[in-house]
Amino acid sequence: MVKVVLWGSVRAAAGGAETVEVEAKNVRQILDRIGELHPGFKDRYDEGVTVSIDGQIYVDDWFQPVTEDSEVYLLPYLEGG
Repeated sequence: MVKVVLWGSVRAAAGGAETVEVEAKNVRQILDRIGELHPGFKDRYDEGVTVSIDGQIYVDDWFQPVTEDSEVYLLPYLEGG
């Protein structure tokens, strides 16, 4: 199981859950599993989410692998500029 920390509006979209644990091997599976647990979450990730895995930020990298030891955070979509 991968422990995922939810931050900001991502947390609100998951019914206020601070963390979730899901069976997943990549980012896409994490998002799908959270959507199954919290149906309101799908609208949030359709708007975009940013994923941090072990301190590295990923945007739209759906097949980035994760392991049970990965430190995973989901945040609202971040835009640079």
